Amino acid sequence: MSTSLLTNLPASSPSAAAAGAGSAASEWLRRLHRANPVLSLTGWLHVGLLGLALVLLPFDQRTVTGLPVWIKPLKFSLSVVAYVWTLGWLLAGLPASVGRAVRLISRGVALSMVVEIGCIFTQAVRGTTSHFNAATPLDGALFGLMGVMIVLNTALTGWAVYLVWRHRPPGPSGYVWGVRLGLLLFLVGSVLGGMMIRLNQHTVGAPDGGPGLPGLGWSTRAGDLRIAHFLGLHALQVVPLLGWWLSRHLPRRAALLTWLGALAYAGLVAALFAQALAGQPLLALR
Repeated sequence: MSTSLLTNLPASSPSAAAAGAGSAASEWLRRLHRANPVLSLTGWLHVGLLGLALVLLPFDQRTVTGLPVWIKPLKFSLSVVAYVWTLGWLLAGLPASVGRAVRLISRGVALSMVVEIGCIFTQAVRGTTSHFNAATPLDGALFGLMGVMIVLNTALTGWAVYLVWRHRPPGPSGYVWGVRLGLLLFLVGSVLGGMMIRLNQHTVGAPDGGPGLPGLGWSTRAGDLRIAHFLGLHALQVVPLLGWWLSRHLPRRAALLTWLGALAYAGLVAALFAQALAGQPLLALR
């Protein structure tokens, strides 16, 4: 693992920023691949699947729970790209002494994501739901397999949280706390998803598949647990970026402000979760 990866961010260099976002992104991806080829390649695989879903979307008129059948594979592919590339980046700066643990986490996360997206694409091809579907033995087996992969991924995330709290990642204190708190909130967001499995659906107070926000599908008639789950998962990107930004602009108070920002973020996730459990939509549209 390259311990200099995080301290040499292209975006932190004025010359790299002037060279253009495309050049910076290309350099970022090259560094990520050198640091964690497993999660880098997993991300690229999902970029390909994202492209496949985009190509199929306009040609397949079938719908599942009220949305075009390829919307869900598209959203999950995009989400996995963001997840695995961010995780690879955040773990890259850990010391060489935990390199074996990072490799095991990376391989396990890659396996869980590939199997899960495989199930989602399979069900999209079949024109049916991938989650909470036990209509046939095959449906039940695929959903059960996805559940096993979710548990595996959550356990590995817990291991990653332990590593970044036990071994200080490189960088200023605001960024370090951003990494630690972002991973912790991601883990909380993963666990919140367990409530959907318990209820066997996304929606509270109405069946899945009713009116929802365009593209997202979040219910506009009842509570929807996907919102808090989504926000919790993307703490993995938001909170480290907050810590990094604060370290650059308010270095003396960056750690404190990162903590306060993470607490506010956690409060928002908790409020959205409570709102969904109460059966209230994020936006009530009639």
